[in-house]
Amino acid sequence: DVGDVASLHALAAATRVLITTVGPYTRYGEPVVRACAQAGTDYLDLTGEPAFVDAMWLRHHRTAQASGARLIHCAGFDSMPHDLGAQFTVEQLPEDVPITVEGYVRARVRPSGGTVHSAVGIVTDLRGAAQLARERRRADPDPPGRRVRALPPIPGRRPEVGWVLPMPTVDPQIVLHSARALPRYGPDFRYGHFYAPGSTAMALGATVAAGGVLAAAQLPPARRLILARSSPGEGPSAAQRARGWFNVRFAGEGGGQRVVCEVAGGDPGYGETAKMLGEAALCLAHDDLPSTAGQVTTAVAMGPALRERLLRAGISFARVA
Repeated sequence: DVGDVASLHALAAATRVLITTVGPYTRYGEPVVRACAQAGTDYLDLTGEPAFVDAMWLRHHRTAQASGARLIHCAGFDSMPHDLGAQFTVEQLPEDVPITVEGYVRARVRPSGGTVHSAVGIVTDLRGAAQLARERRRADPDPPGRRVRALPPIPGRRPEVGWVLPMPTVDPQIVLHSARALPRYGPDFRYGHFYAPGSTAMALGATVAAGGVLAAAQLPPARRLILARSSPGEGPSAAQRARGWFNVRFAGEGGGQRVVCEVAGGDPGYGETAKMLGEAALCLAHDDLPSTAGQVTTAVAMGPALRERLLRAGISFARVA
């Protein structure tokens, strides 16, 4: 019960790693983050809400640094395959050189009700999210002597996957946070994140659909209609989940070399996300990891150790070119 502050503090004090899957996190998440930050307890969630991630850094990062807590957001399909996949791609390239990586996402997934409500919340408060992002960038700049930036979100064709469209999710935000924290990403790191629809017709359809949802979400009657179609706690059936899959390709360039890597698995919304979240908790509890504290990403806190766990769980990481 996130309204029972005493119960949250008692829970955080009684464990080493706490997982919360209760979203939208902008509505329910902060009391749990606060309890873990104050207790020195490692924290994991499944948020895909950029504003929530930035707000929690601004409000609780320093407390967690002092207590030793590791606060890790986006520990499911948002954004673990992209964060660890970009790190894996960087590791295939020379050190101490400018590096550019693009991620191309392909997936078949039916979202849950909680995901739909979170997504609508994101697009209805883009201005507030942008303000939080600016506040964080002022307080959390690039490290001295290094530069980390996002590539322009321009659609186009790529030799690896064909047409790609900008994918305005939390994933590039997380990848860039990892790059700022880890010198292995080089003196000048750039990352772009895209959806690969598979054909020109699908690219046009996805563009029209995304624009329609974005416009509708700004109008209260249309927004209520979208939200009424699903409720938090609802999700796809077992048969629908069995048909799910994901594949993320990463094209990386640096030091005169070019590599293509791939992260792939089954149903991203539930099956593989459950593996990612569970293995991350076990990794934090049991593995020999770098010393980190505060709000950190999966790549920064766990990196190769978590990647090995996911490989054993059936999620593949491979260099394909």
